[in-house]
Amino acid sequence: MAGVWVFKDGVTRLVQNPLTESVDGTDSVAQRQKKVLVYLPTNETISNYQDLEEKLLKLGWKPYLDGGDAAQLRQYHKSSCTLDLISLPHNFANFKTMHMYDIVVKNRNAFEVRDAA
Repeated sequence: MAGVWVFKDGVTRLVQNPLTESVDGTDSVAQRQKKVLVYLPTNETISNYQDLEEKLLKLGWKPYLDGGDAAQLRQYHKSSCTLDLISLPHNFANFKTMHMYDIVVKNRNAFEVRDAA
């Protein structure tokens, strides 16, 4: 059984997915942990792909236009010499924390993930 065992008020229960279910019975963990991607040089919160792409281009990333899932993904590569590739959902509404961390790992000095205010 995967998950987290929670003991509260004399009752033990298993929370299968602590990232989406409430552990303490109040609001969901996902609601409490909203994250934002911040561009560090200007301390700017990235709120759309136009702003993100502008920053990525400044850092040497280029749009990856090699067919495939072009309608479903936005992809960026650093150069033809490396395997670095950033894959993002086509719609910014589907931009998740895991995508933010992918950008941060590949651009450690330029981006940071923070809790939303």
